[in-house]
Amino acid sequence: MKQPSYILGIESSCDDTAAAVIAHNKVLSNCIANQKIHEQYGGVVPELASRAHQSNIVPVVDQALRSAHIDVSQLDAIAYTQGPGLLGSLLVGGSFAKSLALALDIPLIEVNHMQAHLLAHFIEQENMQTPDFPFIGVTLSGGHTQLVLVRDYFDMELLGTTLDDAIGEAFDKCGKVMGLSYPSGPAVDRLAKNGRPNRFQFPIPKVPGYDVSYSGLKTAFINFLHKNTQKQPNFIANNLEDLCASLQFTLIEVILKKIEQVVADTKIKNVVIGGGVSANSEIRRVLELKKNTSDWEVFIPPFEYTTDNAAMIAIVGALKFQQQQFGTLDAVADPRLKF
Repeated sequence: MKQPSYILGIESSCDDTAAAVIAHNKVLSNCIANQKIHEQYGGVVPELASRAHQSNIVPVVDQALRSAHIDVSQLDAIAYTQGPGLLGSLLVGGSFAKSLALALDIPLIEVNHMQAHLLAHFIEQENMQTPDFPFIGVTLSGGHTQLVLVRDYFDMELLGTTLDDAIGEAFDKCGKVMGLSYPSGPAVDRLAKNGRPNRFQFPIPKVPGYDVSYSGLKTAFINFLHKNTQKQPNFIANNLEDLCASLQFTLIEVILKKIEQVVADTKIKNVVIGGGVSANSEIRRVLELKKNTSDWEVFIPPFEYTTDNAAMIAIVGALKFQQQQFGTLDAVADPRLKF
């Protein structure tokens, strides 16, 4: 049997410090240190995030190596998130990866965080089917909402993106106005299960092409709450489940219409989703419905690969290692890294 190539993946694009080890495209460990401090601020504070990464990165990498039952000397390459993300956070992960790769004299591999969300589907795992090329990639997160034509592992074309807020940001900001804790997306999803999605109507933005917009919808929702709470102070509390269900339905309808448009225009029926919002139960339900009614092949990641994690960074590192696509020590962190 061929000797495995051990790839260490390091993810530090936002507020989670993560490390993972992959061999033969299989995850041996996937460790994450969350930063709870941001909850009291209702959003990620960049300076606090970078400081927390500095405290977390050594123990998280150590934990990943221990859980994989390998020694640091057995690593064949180190992959890390180059961007996009928060600059301070990216610098911590990148600096650590470069230092360790230099000390071990092994290849360094830069990874695009958004590509990794889609390529996480190529992790070899029981009951996890890998998509065929080409496919339509859909990244749904707190910072991004994108439609991508994926021809090959590293041949990706951005077809459409949000012109303002991302879908995850809209979930969180609308949830905050309703008094839900940060991040609000999971709470909205949970409350929506018992609500009526057609109780309240909110506008679907008309945006040309494959781009989307959530800012207007978010503003309309917040204004709707203000107007009704002026008349009924307990309006939100009395209608919370219906508000969450109606909001969630509309947010998902915006991106679903664009996915349908792309599939119709490209005739590509393989649809792959990734990012934190891909954990949402309603987006999973409507895409599974499309799979059963519209002859789509839909690929939804396991929950552990939806939020920011290092396993997705490591699998990209493994794929690049196989193609001998190595990085350099002078590569810079890029908060706005493109496909």
